[in-house]
Amino acid sequence: MKKRLSPEAYAVTQEAATERPFTGEYDDFYQDGIYVDIVSGEPLFSSQDKYDAGCGWPSFTKPISKLAEHRDQSFGMERVEVRSPSAESHLGHVFTDGPAAKGGLRYCINSAALRFIPVADLEKEGYGDYRQLFKSVH
Repeated sequence: MKKRLSPEAYAVTQEAATERPFTGEYDDFYQDGIYVDIVSGEPLFSSQDKYDAGCGWPSFTKPISKLAEHRDQSFGMERVEVRSPSAESHLGHVFTDGPAAKGGLRYCINSAALRFIPVADLEKEGYGDYRQLFKSVH
């Protein structure tokens, strides 16, 4: 696994590290598509649910499907860690300060844990079923 991932992606997904704010590839990135786990390829988030929370990490109002949640008391904080369901990759945390109109949750996710699949490539990459998320856009 260490050979397949960048050092940062390995540290984030396997060692629960956190990338520095405002440095991740997907923080200020707004193309239509889905974000998948960089380790397993499992679909995690849709760009339709991404928003600018101003926190320095990509933020989403909801995942495509349920993520694994774990209590995290590291660094003297009380948080909820989110991991990908099958690979158990550390993704980031979920907070209750998201947009109220969209459920009130903010999934604060490390870019290093993600791979982006543009809408135009969904079929080619094997994610054609997710094209339905973008029917109103394309």
